[in-house]
Amino acid sequence: MGWLNESLRKSVHLSSLVIPLSYRYILGFENRKMAFSLLLAALVISMVIEFHRFWQKSFRKTFHRVFGRILRKHEMKDFTGATYLLFASMLCVAFFDPLTASVSIAMLSIGDTFAALIGMNFGKRKFLRNNKSLEGSLACFVSCFVFALYWLSNPLLAVIGALAATGAELGKIPLDDNIKIPLSAALALSIAGIFI
Repeated sequence: MGWLNESLRKSVHLSSLVIPLSYRYILGFENRKMAFSLLLAALVISMVIEFHRFWQKSFRKTFHRVFGRILRKHEMKDFTGATYLLFASMLCVAFFDPLTASVSIAMLSIGDTFAALIGMNFGKRKFLRNNKSLEGSLACFVSCFVFALYWLSNPLLAVIGALAATGAELGKIPLDDNIKIPLSAALALSIAGIFI
């Protein structure tokens, strides 16, 4: 995937901030059931589109004509990152307190975007044999930390969440980053919250 296509993909990815921002500022963390229901509805619509794309050749051609530039190679025959993002967001809302869920979802939107854009443009030091760069990983950590510090107002929790998100982004676990990052961050923040 070229630089322009990846930049377009990450700008769409960054727009997923609408999920945690809406959860906090529109629903006010008070209507968890509504947040879950909206995400479930969005996931069902996404799944209908995905399966329709798999089964209907004419729809698949139209879908690829519209979104093909931002799809990764494996997404041509697998679910798109958007579907995984909706699934992970729904799980975060279902199983974690509202603040932890929203910060973790935002860490995916922000951290993964900055990791890719900085890594592609300035990433010189590759490590861990997974084509990730030190510069991209630092961008992921710093962007997640700054955002978490603003929302959590607790530097130690912000560091823990940012480390978990960065570790998930770097990790070789065969799961989509859109699932690994928010769930890892949410789990780390929940466990740390017990002791801090």
